[in-house]
Amino acid sequence: MEAKKPTLEDVGRLAGVSRATASRVITSSRSVSGPSADRVWRAVELLGYEPDLAARALAKGRSSVVDLIVIDEDSSAFGTNPYYSRVVAGILEALAETEAQMRLHIVAEEDAAETIDHVARTAGIGALLVNVPPHLAARFHARCRRVVSLGLTAPGIASIEAKNVEGARDAVHHLIRTGRKRIAAVHGPHYNSCARGRKRGFREAVAEAGLPLFEVEGDFCRQAGLAAARQLLVAHPDVDAIFAACDLTATGVLEVLGEHGRRVPDDVALVGFDDSVLARCATPGLTSVRQPVEHIAAMATRALLAGEISAATDWQRIVPISLTVRRSTAA
Repeated sequence: MEAKKPTLEDVGRLAGVSRATASRVITSSRSVSGPSADRVWRAVELLGYEPDLAARALAKGRSSVVDLIVIDEDSSAFGTNPYYSRVVAGILEALAETEAQMRLHIVAEEDAAETIDHVARTAGIGALLVNVPPHLAARFHARCRRVVSLGLTAPGIASIEAKNVEGARDAVHHLIRTGRKRIAAVHGPHYNSCARGRKRGFREAVAEAGLPLFEVEGDFCRQAGLAAARQLLVAHPDVDAIFAACDLTATGVLEVLGEHGRRVPDDVALVGFDDSVLARCATPGLTSVRQPVEHIAAMATRALLAGEISAATDWQRIVPISLTVRRSTAA
């Protein structure tokens, strides 16, 4: 016989509060005191209670939807950048056991304000932001607190990201261990907090090792890798290793190295970031810093589903990374 699912009445009884109070806690009402809220959440955990998110959203006059807002100047990038598909996979994993759905918005930055205002007005369970700069993230947050940014953004906005600084440092340390002494970097966009973290980690590791600093500004796209690598090889033709800010950029770098007759890894070692399908399918296989994109997106989505975000303004999570070594950095 199937066990009876715990009810909201069961949660309230175990927590020593009324059903109405338990409901207010779970729907993130600010009118419930800290100790009472703590008891309710402990009861939820002990009983394994799962709120009916769709019913809760409808009761509040909101649709049972999680919005994903992506800012990208290239409208076709969603189909070519594996990072985006991994974000979607993580969101759908978190929504799989619920009645909620995902709604996708891909816009250029110049058109983003109108989209953000519309989504904030019609937001259901909440929204996830990808590549949304701080001023636009703050605009959304001012209109709707149920928002999580994948990557640090404006102060007071919930965020989650991988250990980007440590990831870049690990990549450089690995290259040094394999005997590389002239290590260059192709960085990501300056407005992106993940790119800034990777740049910081690269610079710190190079400086600590007493190595010369070679770097070129870029973006999280293949074209940026192509352009930056050509610039880099003209300015510093004797580089023996390159750290690319993402795998997609690294594929562009790899192509240019081939054009210039540079063998990978014999002449130039190459490291990417993300450990996406591109790293696994590259020839040679691309060493890459692995960030668990699906896990990050799923964790952010579950926080929205659980009402954690609107209840706290200091919600931030940092997720560990690891280095996956492949042929592109063989000694």
